[in-house]
Amino acid sequence: MSVKESYELAKKQYEKWGINVEDVLEKLKQVPISIHCWQGDDVGGFEVNKGELSGGIDVTGNYPGKARTPEELRSDLEKALSLIPGKHRVNLHAIYAETNGEVVERDQLEPKHFENWVNWAKEHGLGLDFNPTLFSHDKASDGLTLSHPNPEIREFWINHCIASRKIAGYFGKELGTPTLTNIWIPDGYKDVPSDRLTPRVRLKESLDKIFEEQIDEQFNIDAVESKLFGIGSESYVVGSHEFYLGYALKNDKLCLLDTGHYHPTEMVSNKISSMLLYSDKLALHVSRPVRWDSDHVVTLDDELKEISLEIVRNDALDKVMIGLDFFDASINRVAAWTIGTRNMIKSLLNAMLIPNEHLKQLQEEGNFTERLALIEEFKTYPFGAIWDYYCEQMGVPVKEAWLEDVKKYEKDVLSQR
Repeated sequence: MSVKESYELAKKQYEKWGINVEDVLEKLKQVPISIHCWQGDDVGGFEVNKGELSGGIDVTGNYPGKARTPEELRSDLEKALSLIPGKHRVNLHAIYAETNGEVVERDQLEPKHFENWVNWAKEHGLGLDFNPTLFSHDKASDGLTLSHPNPEIREFWINHCIASRKIAGYFGKELGTPTLTNIWIPDGYKDVPSDRLTPRVRLKESLDKIFEEQIDEQFNIDAVESKLFGIGSESYVVGSHEFYLGYALKNDKLCLLDTGHYHPTEMVSNKISSMLLYSDKLALHVSRPVRWDSDHVVTLDDELKEISLEIVRNDALDKVMIGLDFFDASINRVAAWTIGTRNMIKSLLNAMLIPNEHLKQLQEEGNFTERLALIEEFKTYPFGAIWDYYCEQMGVPVKEAWLEDVKKYEKDVLSQR
């Protein structure tokens, strides 16, 4: 049976529930996923004076073919994007600046250091997102940045974030789509602190300075990202969820939820509806924690499906900015991007192919028997046939056929590095 024939049969099953599959696929095309560049080079970046990876971040594995230059990284991204249906975005960190061999400190970065990225994004019709890099630097060696007690170190990182917002504004103006600029810091203590408040006072003051200059939201959207703990900050993190939630709401910033930054049993999916009651927009970094914030490649697991259900059933596709954040050096890096991003899109499609309004009504009526029965039955509805057709229509490989493209790319390109 052909992909089209399987699609037509599956489509009829969904249409019985009033689901217009063609409308669903048209809507899915409009949802961009922000794909993180740092999977391709193990969060290395291209600084001339590159330091060791720090900030509680660890990348394990030594699979061959890591990108060593901006050109190699962009080539790898192009290959991954050619295997992923839809039109998406690329998320950069400040350490991916191109300075032509010149040492440029992070507080001195300018838009010109990202011109190649912007030209590349224009060529491929991509939006860009951005993050100041407050780790892997000698001024972050003690695990403190924007909350540092030393005002000179604090000022350095404040200026780096200010420079990053200007770079993001340049991206947004040049590309015609606003850049999400996300601030995450590693600040915290390994052991139980004797003073939790003072570092948070300093962080608040630093953020206030960073955001003093208004940048038009048609060019730049600011977000802040929390974390529960990290390696070296097991007992206390300055920028906790409560801190950033309060700061974002009071200062009209986006609160960014990273799915790896909470207790192992704490589900980000359960936070989305509450936060959308009080915020016009919300940002996500979708990852897969296993034992800690280990940033495994996103799989089509229950939490990913539930995240997408919360976005779709609450009509929030235009309110939630979806980005990915994982890095696995134990497998082919192009395959990692492809697997993770395709899974994110699959989960959204799956959520769109569920009779959410009917299920809501059953809950309102107290008909929990039928609600549970239908939720379980829809788990085995033929959404895979719809996904295959979508891939075919979007001109990307169907099913596992994309793996052959990656194998060939590895043989022809990655293995030569």
